[in-house]
Amino acid sequence: MLQELEARYRRNLFESVIPFWMKHSLDPVNGGQYHCLNRAGGVFDPRKYVWMQGRAVWMFSRLYNEVERRAEWLDAAGLILRFLDAHAADEQGRSYFSLTADGLPVFQQRKPYAAFFHLLALVEYSKTGVQGDYLARARKLYGRILRWMDDGSLLGRPALAGQMPMRALADVYVKAFMALDLRAVDPDPAYDALLRQCLREAREHWLPSQRTLVENKADSMDWPDARLLCPGSALEVAWLLWHVLEALHIDDQDYERFLLEVIEGSLETGWDREHGGLYYFLDAGGQPPLQLEANMKLWWPHTEAIYALIVAYAKTRDEKWLRWLERVDRYTFATFVDWEYGEWFGYCDRYGKPALELKGGPYKGFFHVPRCLLFSLQRLQSIR
Repeated sequence: MLQELEARYRRNLFESVIPFWMKHSLDPVNGGQYHCLNRAGGVFDPRKYVWMQGRAVWMFSRLYNEVERRAEWLDAAGLILRFLDAHAADEQGRSYFSLTADGLPVFQQRKPYAAFFHLLALVEYSKTGVQGDYLARARKLYGRILRWMDDGSLLGRPALAGQMPMRALADVYVKAFMALDLRAVDPDPAYDALLRQCLREAREHWLPSQRTLVENKADSMDWPDARLLCPGSALEVAWLLWHVLEALHIDDQDYERFLLEVIEGSLETGWDREHGGLYYFLDAGGQPPLQLEANMKLWWPHTEAIYALIVAYAKTRDEKWLRWLERVDRYTFATFVDWEYGEWFGYCDRYGKPALELKGGPYKGFFHVPRCLLFSLQRLQSIR
């Protein structure tokens, strides 16, 4: 089974996913990347979303650094990063969310996530050997992002009297991803301290009744926000924290059991037993989720599930993870993969039919699919 998966993932990545984005998304006139693409790769929205630009730079750079030093991948990363560096931030260093095709600001989101992906782009590109102050700028941006997370008013998002204090699981993920990537190229011990903090904070999101992680940790679960479950998000955090354990050389069997419990519980809680696939959102109290897309099946939770299951099997060699992997893989490749035009569909209804035929948009780009396929291939090769 694993050999068949490895062959199919390799074919899908190098013959379908990467060629789709290389052929259709790059903008040689203005720089950067178009990512609002229809099924055949046509641009249906010329706006460029900053966080998607950063994700693409990270992905092309990672392919160049860890797969093969292909000039076309480095050129793509450089084309997008130069556009990002020139247009992504205002005079105070705050990232815009979206830009026109030639780089004029359209919208400024009051969250740090666009800047986070710009940071990842700088760090990974710094490893390519291209000369520049990429790492120094990444370190500066790292400090800003941490400050923005501590004080949302710095991004124009003040705390209001009626708000319920919450910590987002996304923030734990962001801090861990930043510190993990930075420590690979920068010896500052502060990264290790932050990673250990993330390991602790993730456990505080554990919800025993559902055996998964809540999206927002709060003192009360009266609000739907504090009951929100996203199985894909919990799975993504689980494999990322396993990377943290490996990077810090932490041999903690109790914490490993916790991560395995998150993976298994997220799958069992999130799996649609009638129609297959992972729900996008659930309410931990069994109430109707506020998100209208809750019952939909999206591409990225399934990519996170595939890689998390490969990590779990690599660590334990327990056949139950292979059984889950076979189920998730079969659903995913039957539902999302478009061998005819390339890449994956992103948004399917509960029954697994494409609700939208787009291949890229403000939230889907050159990131989750190729990252899953690349990481899965690398992990599978390690357990041959």
